[in-house]
Amino acid sequence: MATSRAEGDHLVERTIKEVLRAVQRSKEGIEEGIARLNEALEKKKKEISDFEAKYKIRIRKEQGEEKDDSARKEGTAQGVLVGPAGGSG
Repeated sequence: MATSRAEGDHLVERTIKEVLRAVQRSKEGIEEGIARLNEALEKKKKEISDFEAKYKIRIRKEQGEEKDDSARKEGTAQGVLVGPAGGSG
């Protein structure tokens, strides 16, 4: 069995086996890309966390947000309090 698709001005016919192989390769490439992006995201999260710890930065939560980590970040050391941009001062 064959399938057809247009490439530019031409109609190209490929077998299901060829299409399946191409789809599998595309799927693998997408999965690898997702894995690389997740690794980069985790690395960036760690960099941000290290930066916050180094400079004693505390992020102020918006009203209504969970305050799970407030006990972890509370302490006797003074630091910088950062709030949302453009807030009414």
